Amino acid sequence: MSQTLEQIAQKLHATNKKVQLIYAFNGTGKTRLSRALKKLIVPRTDGDEEEDLTRRKILYYSAFTEDLFYWDNDLLDDSEPKLKIQPNEFTDWVLRDRGQDRNIVDNFQRYTSRSITPNFVPEELVIEHDGRRENTQTFPEIRFNYTGGDDVEQNVKISKGEESNLIWSVFYAILQEAVSILQEKDPALREDEQFDDLQIVFIDDPVSSLDDPHLIELAVDLAQLIKSCESSLRFIITTHNPLFYNVLHNELKNSFKKERGGELTTVYRPSQAMRWRLEKLRDGRFLLIEQDSRTPFSYHLLLISELKKAIDAENLQKYHFNFLRNVLEKTATFLGYQKWGDLLPQVDGAPDPFAARIVNLSSHSAHSGEEISEPDVKDKEKLVGLVNYLFDRYHFLVQEAEDG
Repeated sequence: MSQTLEQIAQKLHATNKKVQLIYAFNGTGKTRLSRALKKLIVPRTDGDEEEDLTRRKILYYSAFTEDLFYWDNDLLDDSEPKLKIQPNEFTDWVLRDRGQDRNIVDNFQRYTSRSITPNFVPEELVIEHDGRRENTQTFPEIRFNYTGGDDVEQNVKISKGEESNLIWSVFYAILQEAVSILQEKDPALREDEQFDDLQIVFIDDPVSSLDDPHLIELAVDLAQLIKSCESSLRFIITTHNPLFYNVLHNELKNSFKKERGGELTTVYRPSQAMRWRLEKLRDGRFLLIEQDSRTPFSYHLLLISELKKAIDAENLQKYHFNFLRNVLEKTATFLGYQKWGDLLPQVDGAPDPFAARIVNLSSHSAHSGEEISEPDVKDKEKLVGLVNYLFDRYHFLVQEAEDG
């Protein structure tokens, strides 16, 4: 049965599992789902305490987390690029109140390089609090040094992948601390009470711009942290990245044990995980479809299933050519062909040139703002023919999702 995002948030919140893993295409509504879940757990209140109340009950990583950071490239002097941080309570809480700067650097260098060192630049502020002026500290920017041999280059600009890693490392450091503190079952014996009311960790796509080796490493580390967590803390992870999804899927299929008194005790079992696929319907509602935990996620089968549904609904768009190219590339690799064009229908002993041209051109312009989203009739007909050809030739077996 189709649902609103608010209803899906309620369903996820009511599901008693340690971890729920959700796959969804970009643009489906993953970030909006995180906001719906946040509103469910912490209803909006008046006053300045809402942010503090929110992070006491839910930690969430999403596109909004990444939007807190932006580059000041110092275009006038072209000498000191720095990563600026929008004024916010979260990063000041992590850096000033929780003192996580060293752990952030350690995590960042683990997934990138020991040669790059982030430096969090403090700034003193005077604020009004309960009618009194108080001194406090904020962290408005980050600068980076690069060390190569005996040489140190200051104020370097890092890559987009490294930037993504740094932002994730800020969140991951506080998540590690929360899990560590909550391992103590007796609240009276914990280091502090900051995380006593924490219920859910929501993570939305922490993998933008990461290369595959570091993406895999990040997914494995995250899965290990989740499985080692013995508190009642629950995790919801959404992603559009099939590799990230599959690594987590496989890691969560394995139990996790800890040694106690010379004996191994199981603290995580595969039955504590649930896997979903989130799908957006044409009417703006959504399906949350449970996925088989025994088999890995087959991205190419999902794409070709989406193609078939679009054909049946007569709703083909430019991005569907990109789907087709992706299916062709993955199928060619699996079957041992050097080029995806070798899978196309043959014309005079060679791949159909018109088919190759429209797949190439349409897939590369799929997201261009200058292109209309709907292809012309001739290209639509060719796409339908190619999809039908692939089904007839390579016998794809696609399970249809039920709306119910």
